[in-house]
This record gives sequence, C-alpha cells and structure tokens, in this order.
Amino acid sequence: MSANQNKKQVVPYINVTPLIDVLLVLLIIFMVISPAKPSCFDARIPEPSPSSAPEPVCDLCLMVSVLPGGGSYKLNAQDAATLTDLSAQLHQALDGRPADRKAVFLKAPPALAYGEVVKVIDVMKEAGSFPIGLQLENLGQ
Repeated sequence: MSANQNKKQVVPYINVTPLIDVLLVLLIIFMVISPAKPSCFDARIPEPSPSSAPEPVCDLCLMVSVLPGGGSYKLNAQDAATLTDLSAQLHQALDGRPADRKAVFLKAPPALAYGEVVKVIDVMKEAGSFPIGLQLENLGQ
C-alpha cells in the first residue's frame, strides 16, 4: 500500500460566518440609505383660472318645487296651482326630449307630509320623468 492510500479523504467545509457578517453589514447599509431616497412623487394640481366664473350646470335641467304648505308647485320658475297644471307643464317640457335628458329633480320642504311628496312623484312618473332626483337640504342639522 502506498502512502497516499492510507490518508483519509479531506471533506471540504465551507465557513459561512464571514458571509453572514457581510450580508448583515449590507443590510444595515441599505436600511440607513433607504429613508434618504425620495419615496413619493410631487403632485402638481392645476390652478383654476381666476377669471372663470362657475358655469350653469344645465340649461335643460328641470326642478319641481313644492311650496311650503303644499298645494302649490313650481316647474323651474313657472307656477302651477294644481297637480294637473304641473302635469301639463311637465308633459310640455319633456315631450320631444331624448330618453337620457328626462331627469327631473324634486325639492320639497322637510315639514311636508310624505303623502304629498308621493303624489308629486306619481305625477312626475306619469309625465315620463326618469330618473327622478330628490334634492336634500339641511343634512348637517
């Protein structure tokens, strides 16, 4: 037997301690540097032009108002003494409009009885109003 055959084979051993030390140092460096990086975007909001006045929302909008006490109504600025007068005004205003332009808003005083508001909504539906919007006031109180 030769001398080389009597020696045991050396098993390679990797020491990972220096590798872990280097990784920890890099982790600390990145943790210190990362807050210095800008992490948000600057948002620029457009400035409104000072000379522009608010435009009217809609020239074709229809608003039915029930006056305090009930029994008298308005379609925009036109007075209507009864629900039949209001129905005639609504038919005149809504006939010939496309289907997407038949929205009507209802404004009634909070003290008005629920049944009176329902009667006005029924007249609005019969005239072809869709959708019907309710204007709410004094929500903060």
